[in-house]
Amino acid sequence: MRDPSLYALTDHFRERLEQPGRYVSTRTVSDAIREGQLRWNSTDGWRFALVEGGVRFVVVVGDTETNSPVVVTGWTEVADREAALEAPRWDGVDVDTIAVRAALSEQASTPIPDRIRPRTVTRPFEVGEHRLETPPGDPFVRCTVCGCRFRSKEAITSRRCRNRSSD
Repeated sequence: MRDPSLYALTDHFRERLEQPGRYVSTRTVSDAIREGQLRWNSTDGWRFALVEGGVRFVVVVGDTETNSPVVVTGWTEVADREAALEAPRWDGVDVDTIAVRAALSEQASTPIPDRIRPRTVTRPFEVGEHRLETPPGDPFVRCTVCGCRFRSKEAITSRRCRNRSSD
């Protein structure tokens, strides 16, 4: 169970590896499986959670619908903001990106302007088809491609991204 080589990567997870602002890599997956805290997942499977540099890496694995266990998905959460800001691995934009992404996912159908407003995300991250950023003070994330503004993950994922210049 603690041997990362036993786990295949799903297509879903492979797609997520390529997204800006995701901060999960095959190395962090392996580290989490080998050293992380093991938790039962709320659906089928297990979660491994590992905190490094103030950031928690969560890896979800499943084994019920496949011949071998698989890495289904993975994400990051800010476990200790001060530790994350002091860690050489992260800068303030990384920490704010992780915080905004996690907040959007925690309450997908609920607008979260107060959790977005204090964050500065100047390097766009991807959710659905959108590349999102936000300056401090704005109660929304804005897609750098289509210009749409969003306050919840559900709003982001329910609207297609269309390049304004092509419309």
